[in-house]
Amino acid sequence: MTHLRRRSLLQGLAPLSAALVLPAWALPRAALAQAPAPTGPFTQAALPYAFGANEAAIDARTMELHYRFHHGGQVAGLNNALREHGQLATRPLDELLMKLNEVPEAVRTAVRNNGGGHANHTMFWEIMGGAGGEPQGELAEAITRDFTDFATFRSRFNAAANGVFGSGWAFVTVNREGRLALVTKGGQDTPLMDGQRVLMGNDVWEHAYYLRYQNRRAEYTGNWWNVLDWQKIAARYAAAKAGTLTV
Repeated sequence: MTHLRRRSLLQGLAPLSAALVLPAWALPRAALAQAPAPTGPFTQAALPYAFGANEAAIDARTMELHYRFHHGGQVAGLNNALREHGQLATRPLDELLMKLNEVPEAVRTAVRNNGGGHANHTMFWEIMGGAGGEPQGELAEAITRDFTDFATFRSRFNAAANGVFGSGWAFVTVNREGRLALVTKGGQDTPLMDGQRVLMGNDVWEHAYYLRYQNRRAEYTGNWWNVLDWQKIAARYAAAKAGTLTV
């Protein structure tokens, strides 16, 4: 093979090789555009805002990769795991996760990881896109009752999020009486698996913040409060008390 032909061949293979070995964040935008939306009994809701809406805490590139590849991949993985289990695939996501012990052992881990990720991310996107600040009304009263004041609540939540070892989440759970509590989970586990409802939560997997913050998780968790939509969170609080909150 001549040097010219060999060089042409290598040039032709380069884009394919890059796509095979590079992580999603390093792929060119043209490759991102080819990522198919997940289809099946479980679907990924459209973001209620643009990828750049949370720039005060999360850059648009991270939002796009996180939403399309990480969350989208989990929805696809959940549908794939339940492909041969049609009856389970008809269950609401929260019920599926609350009754995880009823899922066949052969696919239980896949459902746990992908279903938990789907529930967690659905909640995560919903509560952002806002301007931060502090909650008002009944939710503010509940925070004062259960955490002394908003500043203490925020400090304790950040300490929990920053203290998660490796990948995981920090959550605020809420019961039918409106009582709040802090919970942390590893991986894509969710309080739903313990029969609890989730008011809000922050993703502290590295893919949620690494492009901008690298290893500075505490800076990310501190900025995250600047993009919360407290009206959406208050609506989740009201739904939890009414017994209508799902994921």
